Amino acid sequence: MFLKEVTDMRQWTIEKPGQLTFDAVSGLNVRIVAGRLAVLASDGPATLDVTDIDSPPLVVTHDDDGTLTVTYRDLTWESLLSRLWSRRPEATLTLTVPRECPVAVGVVSASAVVTGFEKRTSVRSVSGEIVLDGVSGETHADTVSGSVESRGLVGDLSVKSVSGELTVAKGTPRRLRANTVSGRITADLELPPTGHVTLHSVSGDIVLRLPHDVAADVTIRSTSGRLASAFTELAQSGQPGIRTLGGRLGGGMASLSAATVTADVTLLKGEQA
Repeated sequence: MFLKEVTDMRQWTIEKPGQLTFDAVSGLNVRIVAGRLAVLASDGPATLDVTDIDSPPLVVTHDDDGTLTVTYRDLTWESLLSRLWSRRPEATLTLTVPRECPVAVGVVSASAVVTGFEKRTSVRSVSGEIVLDGVSGETHADTVSGSVESRGLVGDLSVKSVSGELTVAKGTPRRLRANTVSGRITADLELPPTGHVTLHSVSGDIVLRLPHDVAADVTIRSTSGRLASAFTELAQSGQPGIRTLGGRLGGGMASLSAATVTADVTLLKGEQA
């Protein structure tokens, strides 16, 4: 582990397992290739714990403005996508930073677990699994084939996927937007009066569960997929090239829109307490 002092930042080169502690951290950027990454919100000091690392070494910088960056040298998100890896370097990292920190994460095949943040969170993956646990505020997740799992969602979540599956467990979203080509979407949602959910899939099935007493305006469409609902208040209609299922549940207020091309959409009703 080598520490280099420069005028506007501190920099470390990490070649073996170890731990670093930092002064005030106001933002976090992490880019790794393979392995495992955990980014945890904490009220304590900001730390980096490296439990396993393969060559090349990681470069850690802490700027004067409080931005903490952990990555490989000359590695950007664009180069993560374009570089031809003859051998993918692996690392196992755990970072703890304040919960109000903006967080930006980029991985190739590494799994990424992000928990407890309240402001802006962005996670990009090629094939690695993304887990968002208790994340609120404004959250973006982009993946090619990796799955995205959200637990205890509060706030805004936007997901873009090619074939990766999206699962939302016990979500209470203010805004939930998901676009996928062939990935399946499964969501168990509580919809507050101001909640808005917009889902789009080409060939990936969508399965949703809402409370039995939900108050929402619902519109579900598919070109050729099957539409099914446990809410008898919703009416089906059809015309050439489109099937529609929609109506008002309860007194309305929240909104739910789902559209597919060839995929099925299933709307389930939660049990009464």
